[in-house]
Amino acid sequence: MALMITTECINCDVCEPECPNEAISMGEEIYVIDPAKCTECVGHFDEPQCVQVCPVECIPVDPSHTESQDALWSKYRRLMLVKE
Repeated sequence: MALMITTECINCDVCEPECPNEAISMGEEIYVIDPAKCTECVGHFDEPQCVQVCPVECIPVDPSHTESQDALWSKYRRLMLVKE
């Protein structure tokens, strides 16, 4: 499952540098998460780092991008191959 940032985002800038996959970027008004890059930190950390640092708790699971743990691991491996 990819995560998403809701409209409660206050643009505090703490989530973007925490993302190991560089899936978070500034959108038109608030930060956004690219579901093609978001692995919920699978392969890097035990918990999604953006969720851990968000002061307003505005980063839930995106219901339109549900993925199994196996799918997240596959995405992580694919992203790591691209970085090499």
